[in-house]
Amino acid sequence: MHLLVTDPAELPRARSVVDAELEAVELAASRFRPDSEVSVLAQAGGARQPVSPVLADLIVAALGAARFTDGDVDPMVGCAVVRLGYDEALVDATSRMPATPVVRISSLAIPADWTAIEFDGASVRIPAGTLLDLGATAKAAAADRCARRVHREIGTGVLVNLGGDIATAGPAPEGGWRILVQDNDDDPASHVTIGTDTGLATSSTRRRRWSREGVSHHHIVDPRTGASADPVWRSVSVAADTCLAANTISTAAIVRGRRAPAWIEALGVPARLVGADGREHTIGGWPA
Repeated sequence: MHLLVTDPAELPRARSVVDAELEAVELAASRFRPDSEVSVLAQAGGARQPVSPVLADLIVAALGAARFTDGDVDPMVGCAVVRLGYDEALVDATSRMPATPVVRISSLAIPADWTAIEFDGASVRIPAGTLLDLGATAKAAAADRCARRVHREIGTGVLVNLGGDIATAGPAPEGGWRILVQDNDDDPASHVTIGTDTGLATSSTRRRRWSREGVSHHHIVDPRTGASADPVWRSVSVAADTCLAANTISTAAIVRGRRAPAWIEALGVPARLVGADGREHTIGGWPA
């Protein structure tokens, strides 16, 4: 993660603001903390549960992404991700991570369906045996929240990068924020400049990979199949007004595969898609 500010003297204060915001998001939405709200919700057996204002905002973001992408970005893929072995792979890779106390389903596979979420703004209910997974949107939303809060409370221009989900707020440095977009070292590099109040996100099928029973998986799941999306694209990078919007489009593009370029072009946003063969495809004014 990276935190940059245009006024270096304000970096310690900005760091405190970002740390507090990320802690609040994690307590609301992390599937890897047994004390988080989504972990408690997973154990509620279908009962309605109250939500904090932070989780409420993150659920609104997730439902908006699902609606915008016709379900390609679905916050109900949690059980599918667990069945694929992502949780076990992550625990193995980071031994400090505790196992997640989620509902394990062995004999019944419930398809992901975001419309099954009952949310009234103050409480939420999901069907018993399902698992809310906000991973596709919460990190991007957190980047937006962090950048806006730093600028609002401190006044400095700021860039927040949470593992490739980038948000800016306030005045940009002279010449703008200059960013190297490159997924892995052997991928083509792209140098871009973004201004204030901008989001930039990259979704990848080459990171967060693991093998289970000889089959390779990655963390972006096609809600319709419950399997990792076909890796037509190594990565998709998108720039938009917010990081949440950029990440929603980039994630859906991975799921949509070969249909993605035409869809993104119709949206009119800059994007770069790197194919499985390493070739770049740029759309909407993304610099060559």
